[in-house]
Amino acid sequence: MGIYLSSPKTEKSSEDGENSRLRYGMSSMQGWRATMEDAHATVADLDASTSFFGVYDGHGGKVVAKFCAKFLHQQVLKQETYSTGDIGTSLQKSFFRMDEMMRGQRGWRELAVLGDKINKFTGMVEGLIWSKTCKGSDRPDNWAFEEGPHSNFSGPTSGSTACVTMIRGSHVVVANAGDSRCVLSRKGKAYDLSRDHKPELEMERERIMKAGGFIHAGRVNGSLNLSRAIGDMEFKQNKDLPAEKQIVTANPDINSVELSDDDEFIVLACDGIWDCMSSQQLVDFIHEQLNKESKLSVVCEKVLDSCLAPSTSGGEGCDNMTMIMVQFKKPFVQSETPSIEKSSTPEDPDKDLKAVESEQANC
Repeated sequence: MGIYLSSPKTEKSSEDGENSRLRYGMSSMQGWRATMEDAHATVADLDASTSFFGVYDGHGGKVVAKFCAKFLHQQVLKQETYSTGDIGTSLQKSFFRMDEMMRGQRGWRELAVLGDKINKFTGMVEGLIWSKTCKGSDRPDNWAFEEGPHSNFSGPTSGSTACVTMIRGSHVVVANAGDSRCVLSRKGKAYDLSRDHKPELEMERERIMKAGGFIHAGRVNGSLNLSRAIGDMEFKQNKDLPAEKQIVTANPDINSVELSDDDEFIVLACDGIWDCMSSQQLVDFIHEQLNKESKLSVVCEKVLDSCLAPSTSGGEGCDNMTMIMVQFKKPFVQSETPSIEKSSTPEDPDKDLKAVESEQANC
């Protein structure tokens, strides 16, 4: 079987949820791809005042995307900086933490279970066996010291994008590594809250070259068509460089914005959507659907159907597709605003939120 099926799988996995601050809908679809490699996390109540949403687009396999969907939001809560209100730094550390956790015996075991390479019963047995030889295994987050036959496992060669948003009161923080995207709709205009990380970007190219990599045909080392991702350990082997300066890095751009009553919703989606619609086209399409449909997961489903290509001849519209839509309830519940110490995205929407002007051809 090649990378495409003879006919698309259009069955969708969808969900809706809400709390006092927001409501959300999501949907995902395998489409023409031979396997489904997307994953997502929707946690309306990460704690009493904070929500978390994330999309993860895997490549080379599904395991890293599923690993992030399971663990990344949990790690945010465990960061010391989170208790001080610094959500941005907590997110950045959690992105790097994913790479750390996927190494060694326990990382191998978790990835094996998520990838269905060993069944859950076998995974449970191995977990019991190695926990007896693991010093400090009573500390559930102490992954590095678990011993076993795969203790030298350097991590997966597959990888995943990660685009997540955390919402606390009127404050939104977005962290992104890769080419999934987060977009805000403000009075019907689309504002990108993340930047697609492609190898041809000057900042990305400079890091890749300095780390000993190269770009060929728009791909890192002629292989990977994005320049930041979680996993992809083969591109992170330079022991003389910190994690943020490797050929491919998990280091996310961090962006923050204060919501106003003009803000309607946020969309997080994998590039299977953005290959077919520009940010503004998607916002326009959603507004049209909201005039007919109130259930947000159904709106997401209609987006997926609209993007699905009639055949695989063109390439666009043939990818896995995952989309989360978060609609704000108003007036906003004000809470203590977390400090954001770093923002590496060139256009900081917290200071100068500029509408998306460039249009891409619809698929």
